[in-house]
Amino acid sequence: MASFNKVILIGNMTADPELKQTTSGESVTSFSIAVNRKYGKNNECDFITIVAWRERAEFVTRYFKKGTPILVCGQLQTRSWTDSQGNKRQNVEVVADEVSFVAPANQNEQKPAAQTPPNPAGFQNGSYTPGAYNGTNNAKFEEIPNDGDLPF
Repeated sequence: MASFNKVILIGNMTADPELKQTTSGESVTSFSIAVNRKYGKNNECDFITIVAWRERAEFVTRYFKKGTPILVCGQLQTRSWTDSQGNKRQNVEVVADEVSFVAPANQNEQKPAAQTPPNPAGFQNGSYTPGAYNGTNNAKFEEIPNDGDLPF
């Protein structure tokens, strides 16, 4: 039997993330994001717990803070344990495989300039245009003549 576990969320950070280290030295951060949900004619807000490990944890704690929009892709995970009073507890969280900016860095004026991440190729004014469409990578494409002999 096949299964599929993929979560994609966009929400706002509810607090400044804090970078922690495991006893083995791995970086980890746990934070929550507020995600709007339509409920009838009203909007409600869900608070989703996210866990990010290693480089993703370091990225989140460096570039995100309370109120910042964030995109998270990951897997839903449940954890069960018994607390110090002997009560069985369970938690549902998203383990982040990917985290990304939602708004361009230049629109978040509260960020110090020294921490502004580099602008990846193809991103301009908050939107992405593949090189094939913006004229920067046209040398990689070959012109195909229209000979009218297409099979469809």
